[in-house]
Amino acid sequence: MDKVSLLQQKTAEALKGGGDKRVESQHKKGKLTARERIQLLLDEGSFEEIGMFVSHRSRDFGMEKEVYLGDGVITGYGTIHGRLVYVYSQDFTVFGGSLSETHAEKICKIMDLAMENGAPVIGLNDSGGARIQEGVVSLGGYADIFHRNVKSSGVIPQISAIMGPCAGGAVYSPAITDFILMVEHTSYMFVTGPNVVKTVTHENVTSEELGGAHTHASKSGVTHFACANEVECIENIKRLLSYIPQNCEENAPVYTYEAADEARKKLDSIIPDNPNQPYDIKEVIEEVVDADSFMEVHKEYAENIVVGFARIAGRSVGIVANQPASLAGVLDINASKKGARFVRFCDAFNVPLLVLVDVPGFLPGTDQEWHGIITNGAKLLYALSEATVPKITVITRKAYGGAYDVMNSKHIGADMNYAWPTAEIAVMGAKGAAEIIFKKEIAEAADHDAKWKEKEMEYTEKFANPYGAAARGFIDEVILPSETRAKLIKAYNMLQNKVVNTPKRKHGNIPL
Repeated sequence: MDKVSLLQQKTAEALKGGGDKRVESQHKKGKLTARERIQLLLDEGSFEEIGMFVSHRSRDFGMEKEVYLGDGVITGYGTIHGRLVYVYSQDFTVFGGSLSETHAEKICKIMDLAMENGAPVIGLNDSGGARIQEGVVSLGGYADIFHRNVKSSGVIPQISAIMGPCAGGAVYSPAITDFILMVEHTSYMFVTGPNVVKTVTHENVTSEELGGAHTHASKSGVTHFACANEVECIENIKRLLSYIPQNCEENAPVYTYEAADEARKKLDSIIPDNPNQPYDIKEVIEEVVDADSFMEVHKEYAENIVVGFARIAGRSVGIVANQPASLAGVLDINASKKGARFVRFCDAFNVPLLVLVDVPGFLPGTDQEWHGIITNGAKLLYALSEATVPKITVITRKAYGGAYDVMNSKHIGADMNYAWPTAEIAVMGAKGAAEIIFKKEIAEAADHDAKWKEKEMEYTEKFANPYGAAARGFIDEVILPSETRAKLIKAYNMLQNKVVNTPKRKHGNIPL
């Protein structure tokens, strides 16, 4: 056989993966193959493969008789919307996508290239875990990947798509990355599977219940996006990348924007007359950002806070907003963790922040206290205090107590703080405040309830407004809601060259 024919034969062999039968089995499960996923993800014709002919080195348990070129993972680079990315895609048709020594080396190689060239890494995970036949070298391969995940964190964006099983040690690489996407009904993540759970805790649970996409999107918060199918998952990856820069030294792409009438009259009537009546903060977000630009993150988890990316006049922003339509927008453990994680990503990658505030305080109760609302609430406080990107706050309604401080107040480094005329900035709600301040007068009154109501109104008039804070400069401007978008555009333009010099240190000690 001549040399060209040999190359063609080996290439054809590598492209077959685990063979037609296993490819057919993959398709029957509603899953794409590793190569089909890359084809959908990257710009047409842009993929350059690295390590196509790599094969495993194992000689135990008859492994020397079963060798597949590529060894269960396809690695390389290409472009998405013309921007360089590195990608690895595990091939479940080869040894169930299990990770061997050489499989790990291929992944590490492209992770090193990504760091050296300052471009995102995307992992398409579909693996049965460590290759048992190889013993400790496969475990060492996982650790090599984890170490690179940590070194890359905050330097280049790292995105993990879970498109099949992901169990045991395999879950920790995605956990360190910036965003995790899962596919409903065909992917799952857990440290120990249903069989081990049954043996140890006697619980009967399915893979889907234990670690399916919906479970991790709503209960644990492990996954940021639960997608209906693989195509939707890949489209979400592409969209996500459009909001973020290539690395920590760059800014996110700016999209062309035609200036127009920026007034949003709908916002003038969005706050209900009754201060206890909910409204949907997402309606506020949709009005202040560019049309159809809001991409919500962690949609089903801790719904009392909303986080996500959007554009304002073509520029990327990260939004953190209390949601009065869920638990009255109160901050609890999960909301604090969700907000803190998102803020730190935005700060690491130069994405300006917009914080929309309508918060009655932190959620009280033994459950919250015993599970650490103090340290978890402090995570959000720490993240917003630490962030040096442009930070703008808009108080739409309630900003009470410590939650006022935490939600990007002027005191923790916000650049611009706006309030709507409906804003109530106080230590606590009027009802509770009146009960404490005027306790004696209420007790002595003939009609307790009438006196309480009178004193509540007195407190409301004095404190339940933005003007006390504005008088002290804690609020920069009280604005009409309809002016919000125009004010934000000007403020972000003003802040675009912001530089903050922080003290030299190894790193801070966030309350984890």
